[in-house]
Amino acid sequence: VQVVESGGGLVQAGGSLRLSCAASGRAFSRYAVGWFRQAPGKEREFVSGISWSGGSTYYADSVKGRSTISRDNAKNRVYLQMSTLKPEDTAVYYCAVGEDYSGNHHFRELEYDYWGQGTQVTVSS
Repeated sequence: VQVVESGGGLVQAGGSLRLSCAASGRAFSRYAVGWFRQAPGKEREFVSGISWSGGSTYYADSVKGRSTISRDNAKNRVYLQMSTLKPEDTAVYYCAVGEDYSGNHHFRELEYDYWGQGTQVTVSS
């Protein structure tokens, strides 16, 4: 499975971005997908996750209320709509894909087997 992120860029504080995650493979519809980010000098952290069906979504407290994750299994894509962006949202954003087992927490990196190269999001103040 190949995972490719897109949609990052430079945006002013208060602005919006939509990140896109494209994954290859016919089994995409059974995978959970997560978004993680890593800011300079910090560890990678969970941002948002979505179950295989899209019926369950998960958000870190830092983005809850400002972000919406969704998926289109027909297109093998997951989207992360981010609004009211803050300078502290600046980071490289990674998409990760893994089998959606019952009992998954969705915020743990070890639950994801395939990772993209990341897309840079920079929020200026």
